Formats: sequence, structure tokens, C-alpha cells
Amino acid sequence: MDFSFTPEQLALRAELVKFARRELNEGLADRDRSHAFSREGWSRCAAMGILGLPFPKEYGGSDADVLTTLLAMEALGYGCRDSGLIFAMNAQMWAVQTPIWNFGTDEQKRRYLPRLCAGQSIGAHGMSEPDSGSDSSALATTATRRGDRWILKGTKTFVTNAPIADVFVVFATTDRSRGFMGLTGFVFEKGVKGLRIGNPIEKMGLRTSPMAELIFEDCELPSDALLGREGGGAEVFSSSMEWERGCLLASYLGAMEHQLETCVEYARTRRQFQRPIGKFQSVANKLVDMKVRLETSRLLLYRLAWLKTAGREAVTDAAIAKLYLSESWVQSCLDAIQVHGGYGYMSEFGFERDLRDSIAGRIYSGTSEIQRNIIATQLGL
Repeated sequence: MDFSFTPEQLALRAELVKFARRELNEGLADRDRSHAFSREGWSRCAAMGILGLPFPKEYGGSDADVLTTLLAMEALGYGCRDSGLIFAMNAQMWAVQTPIWNFGTDEQKRRYLPRLCAGQSIGAHGMSEPDSGSDSSALATTATRRGDRWILKGTKTFVTNAPIADVFVVFATTDRSRGFMGLTGFVFEKGVKGLRIGNPIEKMGLRTSPMAELIFEDCELPSDALLGREGGGAEVFSSSMEWERGCLLASYLGAMEHQLETCVEYARTRRQFQRPIGKFQSVANKLVDMKVRLETSRLLLYRLAWLKTAGREAVTDAAIAKLYLSESWVQSCLDAIQVHGGYGYMSEFGFERDLRDSIAGRIYSGTSEIQRNIIATQLGL
């Protein structure tokens, strides 16, 4: 496995770090307090080509390989403090654009991907329900054929980007007796009859990433809204989750690196008892642990990228990366707060926002418990 980067990749990373610092951080504290999404930041990222990185040029993308894409998202995590904006972009790229790219018809790809890559449209993905989170086999939302239409009934919750979305990828069951294997995917635009967007959901963290419910009240979809084959939703969903569990975490890697550098600098300059606090073993050990978590996370993520680039199955590796990086990011946020003491607890310095944002990583795209279940299953347990 070769994880070395080309001069072009390193130049892209440097360019994106500068871009993120310059264009994406202003006014973040106010947006976080008011739960406000930055459409301007979204458009700037799209103009930089971020939303289209791994997608084909014919649909407005850049044809970047997996490692280049991960490196770009890592650069955003390093330079951009708006985790909600990054999360919203990841939610669209991996849970909306990727399934359309991999399973959509040629017409669906032409209709949706160029606008999504260009930032002209925003996408949302609906899977979780009020009574069905980790147990995706228990979906209550149904899809029934009626002539040349599909009729959806049910509710999706925790839908990232729902209040601002133009395009939706949604899963419903067409055969409850088959459980998870009875799922079917659909892609459609806002404005369809019978679709209602619920009130925005306020969250502990990732506040700049809007979220709401999708309510389907005899929602009518045309026959060409089918994404993949009827009853093939499990394959569509599982494929997108493998991408999401890996690529979504790259921004964590950049954030962990930025956080460590900030903490090391503080430990060198902050003095107590006539010496820098970094000279105290209890402080130094926290910084060492943060460094170890960062580098092991990097290896796990780059290995996942190598496997995807080689076209190899990465179910176990994606689950391991998701589990380890999400748990590591939470612990590093706690350590960063502790290193900064009272200052770390204050909103002004941003560490408490990092912690609030990090907690969600242990829940979305499959909880830490679900990742352990996946790994156990792959071990034959």
C-alpha cells in the first residue's frame, strides 16, 4: 500500500486549506447560535469543485480518485471550523449523489448530478424513521404501485438538508415480508404532490446543518423516480453507506490535526508554576494520546481509500474506520478542553462547539454499536 501523495494532490490540499480559512469561517459563532446554514459557503465550496470531486466530468465532476477526495475533505476539516457545513456537503455527496451515480439511469444522472455538483441544487437522504433507526429492516414507510405512479406513505426523520433540499433520495418498503431486502430506493425533486417538510429540528451540535422530517401523505411519484430496481434498495443503501462511513470521516482527520496543533502551541506558551504546562506529564500525555489517535486514524482511513481505489470490498474496513475515528474525535475534543482548562470550556475558543459537533459522529451513518455489530458479523460471530 502506497499512501504517498503527488505534488498535484499536495497542492490541492494546500489550496483548499487556504480557501477554507479565508472563505468559510467568518460569522460561524453567530450561525451556530442561530442554527443558520451558510448557503454562501455552500456555493463557494461548489465553485471550488468540492461537491463534484469524485464524480465524472460529463456530469460536472472532476473524476478525482478516492484518496484525492479524502485528502480534499481532510483539508476542509483542517481549515474550516464550520463542521455543520462540511457535514451537510458530505451528506449530499455520499448519500445522494453517489447512489444516483452508481444506480441511477442515464436520464437520472443527466437530470440531477450536474446541478448537485455545481451547488445549484441541494440533496437530502431519507432513511431513518421515528420508530426505525438502526433497524432499517423495520421501515414503516411504504411504496405502492398505482397505475404508472408510486404512492409513498410514512415519515422520515433526522433528514439532513431537508429544509433546504431540492432533490431527495428516499427508501421505502415495497414488500414488508422481506424486511431489509424489501426496500426500494427513489429519487425525485421537491414539489411533488403529497410531500410535506416538517419543522426544522434543533440539535445539540452540527447546528449549521439544517435537519427536518419528511412526511409522505399519499405522495405521488412518477415511475421514473425508481432508483435502481424494485426491491433493490438494500444494495443501493449499503453501497452508499460504505462510501459515507469512510469519506465522511476525512474531515475529522483534518479537524483532529488542527486541534492538536492548537493544543501543542497552547501547552508551550501557557505557564503555570513558573513553567509551560506542556512540561507537566499529565498534560503532555493527553497531547501524546491525541497524536496517537490522529496517526492511527490516518492509517485506517488511507487504507480504506486504497481498498476502494483497488475496487476491493471494504465493509469491515469502513466499519472499523467509522468506529475508531468517531470515537477518537470525541475523546480528542474532551482532551483539548481539559488541556485548555477554564478557557476550553468557554464558547469563545470553539472547543465546546467541537465537542458538541463530535458527539453526532458516534450516531449518524450507523451508531458505534452498529459498527461493532458489522465487524462482529464479518468475523463470523
